[in-house]
Amino acid sequence: MPSTTVVVVTWRGRDHITACLDALAEQRPHRTLVLDNASDDGTAALVAAHPTGPTAVRLPRNAGYAGALAAVLPHVDTEFIAWLNDDAVPDAGWLGHLEDALRAAPGAAAATSSLLLADGATQSVGVRLTADGHGADLVRAGHEVFGFCGGAALLRTDALKSCGGVPSGFFCYYEDTDTAFRLRLAGHRVIPVGPARVRHRHGASTNPGSRLFHRWNERNRLLMLLRCAPARVAVAQVARFAALTAVLPFRRAPEAGNFRLPLRLQVLAEVVLRLPATAVQRFAIGRRAKVSRAAVWRDWAGR
Repeated sequence: MPSTTVVVVTWRGRDHITACLDALAEQRPHRTLVLDNASDDGTAALVAAHPTGPTAVRLPRNAGYAGALAAVLPHVDTEFIAWLNDDAVPDAGWLGHLEDALRAAPGAAAATSSLLLADGATQSVGVRLTADGHGADLVRAGHEVFGFCGGAALLRTDALKSCGGVPSGFFCYYEDTDTAFRLRLAGHRVIPVGPARVRHRHGASTNPGSRLFHRWNERNRLLMLLRCAPARVAVAQVARFAALTAVLPFRRAPEAGNFRLPLRLQVLAEVVLRLPATAVQRFAIGRRAKVSRAAVWRDWAGR
């Protein structure tokens, strides 16, 4: 039995998923599971014809990155589960480095890779938690990390399941920071593994800077805080977002896409509609926690 199930989530990945699957063929023995988010561009045929014979599951609709990961998690029974973007191409030793690092760190539940952009620049060596609750990529090695970048990471399957799995309702973005926060609340660590290198075609499936990008990022950050952060922090950040939104009609707004009034109103509406379910989730997360929200926030926010 292999130790790891590598889950590759794809949506219209015809132009790049072959490179990802080719690279996985060079890894330590593992199971590859491709989650196809109802692609309509021929991706399914490419996956079916790939010589490595990955297991493919085609979802009836696009459930997003988070939704696809959540859908497959109950069926994963290996020691580890790897999250891998379909536009990511890991170096040959990638999986071995991650598995060895987690086995050598029994207190750690997740290991994050070194993601490199096409020009060789570093995209992420892990995620930090900012003072106002953003998950921000670290680009310099040698730092402790709060969380992992979900584009290429390895997690202990049991730890992921016991902390509540993947927040399927996020659709896309912040599912990794939310999961890292819950792992921290459960008393686990997240470690960076520098030699586990991945080349990432950033934004191949989504368009950074687009309206959807900003909508998911802004909404999911607030939902993550409402689920995981101390109550005073979560309420303060939602109130701050609402206050900035309220004054936009009366002042010159920044050019950034996340300051457009219709988008921010939509984000607030979606957060409000999700408040009852989010409150239930917050209660469940708190019951499972072994470390207080205040302690995690004190130790990591703003570092």
